[in-house]
Amino acid sequence: MKLTFLGGAQTVTGSKTLFEYGKTRILVDCGLFQGLKELRLRNWDALPIDASAIDAVVLTHAHLDHSGYLPVLNARGFRGKIYCSAPTRELSRLILLDSAKLSEEDADFANREGYSKHRPALPIYDRKAVQEVMERFHAVPSGKWISIGPEVKIRLSPSGHILGSTFVEIEAGGKRVVFSGDVGRKHPTLYDSPVRLERADTVVVEATYGDRNHLEESASIDRRLIEAVRETHSRGGHVLIPAFSVGRVQEILYRLSTLKRRRELPEIPVYLDSPMGIEATRIFTEFPAWHRLEREEVDRLCKTAIAVKSRSESIRIMREDAPAIVIAGSGMLAGGRILHHLAARIGDPRSTVLLVGYQAAGTRGRLLQDGASEVKMHGRYFPVRARIATIPGLSAHGDQSDLLDFVRGFETPPKRIFLNHGEPQALDALRVKIKDTLGQDAVIPHLGERFDLSPFPEVVAARGVSHWPDL
Repeated sequence: MKLTFLGGAQTVTGSKTLFEYGKTRILVDCGLFQGLKELRLRNWDALPIDASAIDAVVLTHAHLDHSGYLPVLNARGFRGKIYCSAPTRELSRLILLDSAKLSEEDADFANREGYSKHRPALPIYDRKAVQEVMERFHAVPSGKWISIGPEVKIRLSPSGHILGSTFVEIEAGGKRVVFSGDVGRKHPTLYDSPVRLERADTVVVEATYGDRNHLEESASIDRRLIEAVRETHSRGGHVLIPAFSVGRVQEILYRLSTLKRRRELPEIPVYLDSPMGIEATRIFTEFPAWHRLEREEVDRLCKTAIAVKSRSESIRIMREDAPAIVIAGSGMLAGGRILHHLAARIGDPRSTVLLVGYQAAGTRGRLLQDGASEVKMHGRYFPVRARIATIPGLSAHGDQSDLLDFVRGFETPPKRIFLNHGEPQALDALRVKIKDTLGQDAVIPHLGERFDLSPFPEVVAARGVSHWPDL
């Protein structure tokens, strides 16, 4: 039994972990690298394993950093099934089609404007490639074991991160490996709390917020949201909310709908300028078993914002001088319609850019969060004069306390712990906390490290040596 970390190693994007048992090879998650250019360039590289040799992919959830490489994998010869929850299948279709569309548009724009070094600039994949890979998706029920190979079975259980997100358990040869994917909060706003699993011999756990705790309660988050809207409204500006279309858009709409109902916000139009956000919200309404809202709350959420369905409507809103709230993707300002609103408002001191999600290193969102005086979009630099604000407590990722609870929540505790999906500081802080709190050693893999999970595991073709207790 072996694990190879092909992505998400000492970074928060590009999640891919190869599980091998006998002749069975399973890829858990298949995400795109995002953020720093040196990471994004890896999306063009072939994996160190032939795609045709992978028997199956299991997705923890639909976010692009966990699903976005699938069309590339399929184009390079993958012919197996992709297992996931039913909401993840529908959301993945939406996210991948949007990713392809943006990639095509960026390539076209680069070719027209001539700012790419490549001649011609090409999309990493197109919409046809997405349609082809969607034929491989196979939705499975949560909580039930599914056999996918000789002596190998999987089970998916709700993780509380976004709609349809799950933990992945793989059992083979009597041993069980658990992949956390992205761990949700203890008490998510929209979803049930993450389930507790019985046991794990080995666990791979994310560490996005491994170095901190979310100190803000829901009421404090609402106060920050009220403050940002009221102050910007009084100045006559726009509140721009870059938001992940899946998960974050729905939570922002829910909070705005609640605050409007309580009459805690001024009269101000709310625009959802995100075709993907509009569709993701529709999908949200179709899976009531996967969220905790009542029908009336869902209806109110859906009526909170004006859905912007055309480019001409979007342009009209950009040119409006009256105060407004604009919610658009992408959440890290990596692309999407939010960039056009940002270009129109970033130089306006009356306006506010309200960051409500994790901003990975190298993204425009992180640059603004860190106080950049200018930001580059479509080959141009724009001076930053708008107010930049952050509501950190809105993250759908569990904090250090939540991650510790996940690790110690097994009825039979894991003997091996791997930490991934985090930046180096967060990974190391969680490693130290696990050692201090639970008395267990955790390993932080490097990209490409392969671990043998035999009774005396060793690192194969990797830096360093890992020593594990005998199973």
